[in-house]
Amino acid sequence: MLTLAAVALALFSSVGCNKLRARDQLNKGVKAYKDSHYEQAIDHFQQAVQLDPGLLNARMYLATAFVSQYIPGVDSPDNLRTAQQAIDEYQRVLDAPNAARDQKVNSAKGVAYLYLNQKKWDDAKKYYRMASDMDPNDPEPYYSVGVIDWTACYQPRMEERAKLGLKPEENLNPKNKDQKQVCSELKTKNTPAIQEGIDSLNKAIQIRPDYDDAMAYLNLMFREKGDVECDDLAARAEDLKTADHWVDETLRVKKAKADKAAQSAGGGITVDQPK
Repeated sequence: MLTLAAVALALFSSVGCNKLRARDQLNKGVKAYKDSHYEQAIDHFQQAVQLDPGLLNARMYLATAFVSQYIPGVDSPDNLRTAQQAIDEYQRVLDAPNAARDQKVNSAKGVAYLYLNQKKWDDAKKYYRMASDMDPNDPEPYYSVGVIDWTACYQPRMEERAKLGLKPEENLNPKNKDQKQVCSELKTKNTPAIQEGIDSLNKAIQIRPDYDDAMAYLNLMFREKGDVECDDLAARAEDLKTADHWVDETLRVKKAKADKAAQSAGGGITVDQPK
């Protein structure tokens, strides 16, 4: 029994030492990260999670450090490997039963961001929706889903327009047989994403009424909707009217923010203007 007790004590002491060493590596990693020494930071964070796999803050920092090394839009093997390393660490936090809600939300958004930049739209939306489920009062995931939906609709539509030789200012014409067919196909294909995008952006604005970026994308999304309304020109006109409304709202909110920032910079003092 004395031998067993000694072994247990030794194991307990070893675990305790590893935890202390892990936190020391975490602190060193944070310092290196703040000093923009990202490779050193990654090394410290990796040592921290090896010493204490349950140290979730170290995993969060490790994922963030990998993201800082990732270059969006570059499909080289090394760059994609860096993105996957970040995703793996975020996923481990998501799978951890003791992870705090904020850690899980930030991890879901982190994975979504990486998939978004790799143009993996469905995967990105999956993780943004996951973040929304965990924190329904965060407008950013709803906005991001709207942006993805617009991008997924806009790109194929512009490709089809280019094949038809249409100018940027020209709408698809229902009187033209080829254009009408393309329009009908695009409407069938894009309508679910258009509606989801509109709903998501409206939700973001409902949560944050001065979300001017979401307003700007609502303008774009209604223009997408209008462009495929080839069989209903009245509906197209209404969609464009709604799009113009969101342009006005975007400008109004941006001006209000600029005026508020200028007033704050001036100490809140308003000088009377000469009449």
